[in-house]
Amino acid sequence: MHGDEERVVTAYADWLQRNGWTVIRGAGFVDVYAERGPDKLYAEAKGRTTSVGLDVDTLYDQLLRRMQDPATAARYAVVVPTAALQAAFRVPSWVRERLRIEIYGVDDAGAVHSRG
Repeated sequence: MHGDEERVVTAYADWLQRNGWTVIRGAGFVDVYAERGPDKLYAEAKGRTTSVGLDVDTLYDQLLRRMQDPATAARYAVVVPTAALQAAFRVPSWVRERLRIEIYGVDDAGAVHSRG
């Protein structure tokens, strides 16, 4: 994991823990796996890159190929720096809703923002 991706993952994992989730980083096939009660959350993250659009596309590809939990309590997350949010939202909301994919942005101060 590169520097800015590590920053994004750390901020997101810390945010989840503060919100009552039990977090495992680098859990086999995803950057972050978290549980809270019956809920399960699988997240892939990217940091700042020179090819934001291509790298966010790659992130979605990685997440889709790693969707191995058919349980209805399983959710998925795309976690990116706020500068990459526009690229993350290129996937239509109806697709993200059907696949239970949420988008989170991490700002320069390390604050996490849920973006639906």
